[in-house]
Amino acid sequence: MKFNCTVTINQPLEKVVELFKDSNNRKAYQTGFLRQELVSGVEGKEGAVSKLYYRSGSQETELTETIVSNQLPKTFVGQYHQKHMDNTMKSTFTKINTLQTRYATEIEYTEFRGVMPKLMAYFFPDTYKKPTQQWLNNFKKFVEMN
Repeated sequence: MKFNCTVTINQPLEKVVELFKDSNNRKAYQTGFLRQELVSGVEGKEGAVSKLYYRSGSQETELTETIVSNQLPKTFVGQYHQKHMDNTMKSTFTKINTLQTRYATEIEYTEFRGVMPKLMAYFFPDTYKKPTQQWLNNFKKFVEMN
């Protein structure tokens, strides 16, 4: 399953990318984000592996992020592994003009494990797309307020 999400942010490219690069900002726009722990490599650099922890209700979820490519300010590619699924997310930042930036993501789920994740992906793909678009919308608000 593959999809794209996009948002136009009313701030210059440099500011948008600066706030995106700081992993401490995830709490401000990623719903349920708790913390990030570097496992190996250098934070923000290609090959770095981190554990990301999220809470949804009373349940805590752990993801493993591997940075595939960090070509910021243009692109950032990460692979994400969770017990029920794997996906790759490519984030692209494009200068529209001196005061606006387009933030676009391309998400590709490469594997679903278990019956429920497979059924959800097949019958309700928006279950995966809507939270991603919401995070982009939240990021836009965060950047525009800072």
